[in-house]
Amino acid sequence: MTAYALQRDPIFPALRLIGGKKPSVDDIYPRLFDAILEQRIAPASRFTEESLGESFGVSRSVIRRVLAKLSHQQVVILRPNQRAQVAAPDAQQTRQILEARRLTEITVVQLACVHATPTQLRQLRELIARERECIEKDQRGPAIRLSGEFHLQLAAMARNAPLAQFLNSLVPLTSLIIAQYEAKACTYCAWQEHVAIVEALEQRDATAAVTLMTQHLDHLESKLLKHH
Repeated sequence: MTAYALQRDPIFPALRLIGGKKPSVDDIYPRLFDAILEQRIAPASRFTEESLGESFGVSRSVIRRVLAKLSHQQVVILRPNQRAQVAAPDAQQTRQILEARRLTEITVVQLACVHATPTQLRQLRELIARERECIEKDQRGPAIRLSGEFHLQLAAMARNAPLAQFLNSLVPLTSLIIAQYEAKACTYCAWQEHVAIVEALEQRDATAAVTLMTQHLDHLESKLLKHH
């Protein structure tokens, strides 16, 4: 396996100039994750902190913190004295991840029905709109990442920190699996299902929300596992 140098994106020099501040971990994380999801950093390729820092125009310490976050989310594998590597989950891992998500997210939507505020629901709709916009612009990586962020925002609305932390270790990895295995045309149906879930939350209809979430994850599982 060879090291992979990310193509320099003109967005990053512009980011460094905003407010005279250099990009932070929060700035670089979504862009590095998008690069992975778009396979500009290919599955199983290895890369260095130096090459990524040069590509994104930031220090190694920023890249190191971004990689640590992606490692915690199981998207990137970090081993002592080895280059970072993008994960490549197999069919068994995919099935187990989706089983864990189904059990967790049923509870999440039940709690979100109780705790969701109008502001949070509006933010979910705004997130869906951004997801749809990326789809219409054929920005596959950001669309997949934003689809995952919908589920993480739901978890935050549930007001249960352990559940949110657990999903944060499952949802980004699911996004990686989608990017690696799901047919392009299939990626773009999730936002309609997200809209239906938000409508159930707005009605405080926990039964409908659970049914819709279960169907949503069932659809995802059927799409992903047929590729293995």
